[in-house]
Amino acid sequence: MSGRGAYVRLLAAAVCVCLIATGRIHLGVAGLAAGQAPRRIVSLVPSVTEILFAIGAGPRVVGVSSFDHFPPAVDALPRVGALVDPDIERVLALRPDLVITYGSQTDVSAKLRAAGIATFVYRHGSLADIAAAMRELGRRLGLDREAARAADALEQELAGIRARVQGLARPKTMIVIGREPRSLRGINVSGGYGFLHDLAELAGARNIFADIKRESLLVTAETVLARAPELIIELHYTETASPGLVEHERQTWSVLSTVPAVRHGRIELLFGGELVVPGPRVPEAARAFARAIHPGVAWR
Repeated sequence: MSGRGAYVRLLAAAVCVCLIATGRIHLGVAGLAAGQAPRRIVSLVPSVTEILFAIGAGPRVVGVSSFDHFPPAVDALPRVGALVDPDIERVLALRPDLVITYGSQTDVSAKLRAAGIATFVYRHGSLADIAAAMRELGRRLGLDREAARAADALEQELAGIRARVQGLARPKTMIVIGREPRSLRGINVSGGYGFLHDLAELAGARNIFADIKRESLLVTAETVLARAPELIIELHYTETASPGLVEHERQTWSVLSTVPAVRHGRIELLFGGELVVPGPRVPEAARAFARAIHPGVAWR
C-alpha cells in the first residue's frame, strides 16, 4: 500500500477514535415491546459489536459495520456500511429487531424507527463508560449476569494496572493518534478528554495536552518543541508493523533533537486494533501503554 493510502487509513481510524470518544455515554432503546429481548442485532458501532460478543450476545449479531474486525467471527457477517455511510436497505434486508447506532446518526435512527426497527443509541465518553455500556446492554438484552461478569473483570484488570504504576514516575507524554507517514505534518494528538487520555493517565503518564479538554487536536512541530514531551507514544491501528516501519517512523522525529523524548530515544510505536476501539479489549491497550511508559516493570 502506498504511503498516502496508509495515511488515509490511519486518518480514518483516528476520526473513528475522535467520534467514538465524543460526549458522555448515552444509551437508549426505542421500538421494542416491554420485556422483549432482541434476537437479530445489527451493529454500526465496532466497540459495541465487541461488547455484544463479550457478554454472550454474539450469536444474535447478524450484521456489522465496515470497520468491524474483531472478534474473528465478524469476518463471516454481512457488512452494512459505517458511521458516515450506512446502507439502510442492507440493514433492513437482514430483518433485525435491534440496530445499534451512534449518537451522531440521528437521521439513520429516525429512518429505522420509521420502518418499525428498534434502535439502541450509543455515545461513548470516558474510559469508565465502557463497563457502564456493558451493563446497560446486558440489561437490554436479558444478559444481566453475563454482562456484569464481563464488566467486573474489565474493571478489575484496569484497577490492577493502575495499582501497579502507583508511585512510579509519571513522564510527560504525547499520545499521537495519527500523522502523515515519514513526516511531521498533520500530527493529531490526544487532548485531555476521552478514553485515550484516560488510558494514558491510568497507565502512569502525564498527558502534555491534558489542559486542552478535547478528545484530539492537530499540533505543529513547534508546539511539540514547546511542550517538550519526555515520551512520545504513537498509535498504529494495524496489528503488526511492516519491515523497517518502526525505525523509519522513529527517525522521522530526529529533526526535533532537542525534545527530551527524541534525545533519549523514548519514542514508542504501538500496534493493534484494540487501540482504536474503546471496548472489552481496553485492558490490553492499557497494558501496552503501561509497558511503553514503564519499560522497567515486568508486565504480563
